[in-house]
Amino acid sequence: MTNIPDKFKDFRSGFVAIIGAPNVGKSTLLNQIIGEKISITSKKPQTTRNRILGVAHRPGSQLIFIDTPGIHKANCPLNIRIVDAAFSALQDVDVILIMVDVVKPDLESESLIVKRLEKTKQSVILVLNKIDLVKKPELLSIIDKWSKAYPFEAIIPISAILGDQIDELISVMEPLLPKGPPYYPENTFTDMPERFIAAEMIREKVFRLAGQEIPYSTAVTVTSFSEEKKGALIKIDATIHVERVSQKGMIIGKNGKMLKLIGMESRKEIERMVGAKVYLKLFVRVQKNWSKDTKALRKFGY
Repeated sequence: MTNIPDKFKDFRSGFVAIIGAPNVGKSTLLNQIIGEKISITSKKPQTTRNRILGVAHRPGSQLIFIDTPGIHKANCPLNIRIVDAAFSALQDVDVILIMVDVVKPDLESESLIVKRLEKTKQSVILVLNKIDLVKKPELLSIIDKWSKAYPFEAIIPISAILGDQIDELISVMEPLLPKGPPYYPENTFTDMPERFIAAEMIREKVFRLAGQEIPYSTAVTVTSFSEEKKGALIKIDATIHVERVSQKGMIIGKNGKMLKLIGMESRKEIERMVGAKVYLKLFVRVQKNWSKDTKALRKFGY
């Protein structure tokens, strides 16, 4: 048996999957717990497409969170892969957090999730998000409805955006983790490479700034990521892939204004992440129907 240092004798460390319908606040919760922005957010559903890993360091525990894409009834190849990625995260975790938006419940997605839970053996906690937007009697009625739907380990009402009840949620999760030393060093917040997070931050700005249909037709690849001046300057070349010529025009905007805005907002976020000056060069490329092309989906990491 491996010798565990005394300081880790009562330590707990384990994996937690955050799942839920699109746009319920999963990424906001992860960023709030970690205290670092590692998962992108926007008001548009299905912003997250990949499983994002984030590490929370506590005095007596280490919680390794997997933020998953929103679960929904999928039809096109991209969305089927997105939902598969979400459900596959449930296989190897110790705790599952099911997140629900109490203001705009998504009954179809929620029933898909509850059905899938019938096959799981892990502890499941229900997280009711956006409680700052509902009155107490309504919240009590929602809690009552969910307590009859599944034998949850606990039901915790929170506001991810305000940080309300986050400590309460963590205190419920910690005892459910297995005993053991931490998996990651104290200064690690994610296992995602910086170039992946940079691409995600650019994609977030497309989601936030572009028209309604455009974000769902875009992917971002970082073609070059290099350090100069002993790490004081990071040079990044990235490509925004769209499906139609008309979308390319919208991303670039009149006199290039939209692309400049996407670039400027992305650069600020990336500079905060890397702690250095960033020179960001953006390109826009048309790749017809990439979201239905399995080769292209593999190339873009889906």
